[in-house]
Amino acid sequence: MKMMQKGGKLANRKIWSRRSTILPEFVDSFVRIYNGKTHVKCKITEGKVGHKFGEFAFTRKRRPKKDNSAVAKKKTKK
Repeated sequence: MKMMQKGGKLANRKIWSRRSTILPEFVDSFVRIYNGKTHVKCKITEGKVGHKFGEFAFTRKRRPKKDNSAVAKKKTKK
């Protein structure tokens, strides 16, 4: 709410508080949410209203699962 009172413009605002709730005033704006290392850009839509900012900025990297068939082939060759 403080952001709305200051300038009224929410375009590309930085958000450090991941526990804050997304209000309807944020709809159709871009915010940058802090994930512990960098700010992640996120567009706020109507479906995100009522959720927390932290739900949309992941703090851990997703690593693709390794292909186990390649590991199994190496073990059978020995």
